[in-house]
Amino acid sequence: MTTTLVTGATRGLGKETARQLVEAGHTVWIGARNAEQGEAVAAEIGARSVQLDVTDDASVAAAFAQVDADGGLDVLVNNAGIAMWGLNGPDALRVFDTNAVGIVRTTEAALPILRRSANPLVVNISSALGSFTAVHDPESAASTVQAAVYGASKSAVTMLTVQYARMAPEVHFVALEPGYTATELGGMPNPHGRPVEVSAATVVAAASAGPEGPTGVLLEDGRPLGW
Repeated sequence: MTTTLVTGATRGLGKETARQLVEAGHTVWIGARNAEQGEAVAAEIGARSVQLDVTDDASVAAAFAQVDADGGLDVLVNNAGIAMWGLNGPDALRVFDTNAVGIVRTTEAALPILRRSANPLVVNISSALGSFTAVHDPESAASTVQAAVYGASKSAVTMLTVQYARMAPEVHFVALEPGYTATELGGMPNPHGRPVEVSAATVVAAASAGPEGPTGVLLEDGRPLGW
């Protein structure tokens, strides 16, 4: 049985990813800033719940201590993320703290546990908006969106994936562009993206790839995305 923790899993892509992972046979932990919301989602989809705020060191440490005490961890899906569109210091700090520094917090807390797994894996949700290749490609949806701070934070996510793959080669690390998806990232409903079920399936595929999958790469729909 594979045990997987998904951060930011009370709605949108994270919730659907968790639901599909349960369906695929994983034991799933819902990582949620709001404990009550996490418990409700866990009850709804047949998962477990742990209070986890990726911007709070104490919360992260406590969450992974609980997961470790309850049997350990095989897969970490770093899904938690925010989008803020203002070009100012406070908004930029908040975006980077959640999207990039949050991954450092959770990964550092998870690594000692993951190293005891037979098939340890970390999946980081990145974005084509952080890819030079995609942003400069007129055929890519990323070339039509102005998201300076969010895109830069996702470039950081991808580089963190590459560097962790080098620093901890015993663990597989994969960054994903999950697809242009109809969610409410940044507080704005997006009716134009593809169904969240489709994008979540790509995350589930990466989280289920095992040791044969690639490491230190950025993928989109299972294929390498230049960045």
